[in-house]
Amino acid sequence: MENMAGNFFLVGLMGAGKTTVGRALARKTGKTFYDSDHEIEARTGVRVATIFDIEGELRFRDRESSVIADLVRMNNIVLATGGGAVLRPENRAELARHGVVIYLRASIDDLLARTMHDKNRPLLQIADPRAKLQSLLEQRDPLYREVADIVVDTSQQNVNLLVSRLLDQLHHIPAKT
Repeated sequence: MENMAGNFFLVGLMGAGKTTVGRALARKTGKTFYDSDHEIEARTGVRVATIFDIEGELRFRDRESSVIADLVRMNNIVLATGGGAVLRPENRAELARHGVVIYLRASIDDLLARTMHDKNRPLLQIADPRAKLQSLLEQRDPLYREVADIVVDTSQQNVNLLVSRLLDQLHHIPAKT
């Protein structure tokens, strides 16, 4: 197990592997894993898709910002954020201030394959999810890059190999507290 100080925050589109890679990274580093969407669900008692349906995306983003503000102040965590967490400047600032930010990037084909059958992706419950993913990537990629300390391509990669490569890169970045 690697003993590395500080927090690691994962950003990227839905399906990029934030939760999968985050769990593996937390195991390898002895950190506690959190997923901001799961945390919102635990606090509200309902699924993210239900919040979107009933309250809309704006109210969901308010909840998300509140959860992120709480979580980033913890120590020695790995946090997988929701794909849209970077939309708000305050979230980007909080993430950048309190940990090393890792942008997990994947091709549209990979993102589509990974999310195609997931009914808990409210933004993709439309006629053309490929076009939606492309639009989201065009909108959010500059924001992910703005906040990221490291950019990692998760397309066609084994999770353990990806985490090993990521750990090598993390050794060269000073911890933020």
